Amino acid sequence: MAAISRVSQATGLKFIYDGATTEAPSFRRDEYQPGRYGDHWVPVLISWATIAENPDFVTNVDGESGSAAVSKNGGPKIFVTGNVELDSSKLTTMLLMPDGNQMVFTVVLHELGHLIGLAHVTDPSQLMYPETGHGITDFAVGDLTGAAILGKGVCAPDL
Repeated sequence: MAAISRVSQATGLKFIYDGATTEAPSFRRDEYQPGRYGDHWVPVLISWATIAENPDFVTNVDGESGSAAVSKNGGPKIFVTGNVELDSSKLTTMLLMPDGNQMVFTVVLHELGHLIGLAHVTDPSQLMYPETGHGITDFAVGDLTGAAILGKGVCAPDL
């Protein structure tokens, strides 16, 4: 929850906890599942995943995330939902290490950065640098600039 609060603070976006689900982790999920979630876009799915569920976790990847965007009548694309998958094995091991809570917070915050639309950067002083372990544990100035811009995106409640 702390990482979600931090993203809210950086963007101005409001996140609402929608409860648990039986939906399995998948980046090929439908954005609209009325039988499961009702007559609205599916909520962001944040899940622990295994190597069997996400083969990318065989490498040094601790998490993956992305957003789904749609448009109305050819208009601008708007993010309506997204997915965050966290490597359950690696992050559980990380939690046992000194500063493990901070390390996991950093991974989750980085993945939530992708969820809101931030990409990897080439500057190792930023949280959105592709590799962790550079002593960066929170959004840096460049990350915050991008997050603030993304937070000012158009709201489209009629979409």
